Amino acid sequence: MSFKYKQIIAVRTDLKMSKGKTAVQVAHGSLSSYIKTKKYYPDWADNWLKEGQKKITVKVKSEEEIQELAELARKNDIPFAIINDAGLTQLQPGTITVVGIGPSREELIDKFCSDLPLL
Repeated sequence: MSFKYKQIIAVRTDLKMSKGKTAVQVAHGSLSSYIKTKKYYPDWADNWLKEGQKKITVKVKSEEEIQELAELARKNDIPFAIINDAGLTQLQPGTITVVGIGPSREELIDKFCSDLPLL
């Protein structure tokens, strides 16, 4: 059976980050979550790379929504990474900005991410 893989990066819109800041935080979330996936599910990570590294960036309205997504990923046994900003530019140190989820098989990640609005 051939699966398709993707990664979700959820961004907090309540922080009103600049486009550049948002791009950097998404990159942190994508890479950090990929590293965790590579450690625990190397086949998922390798297949995702081979398929072109599909990423979907979605928006959430609060830190609570980031935490809820992380908990759903944990419950579905999908690696994730919550990103805390260093506080060197626009945000206070430790501010949670994004959560990267996966890469994972699409049907697993879609169980709880398919209805999230695109960024």
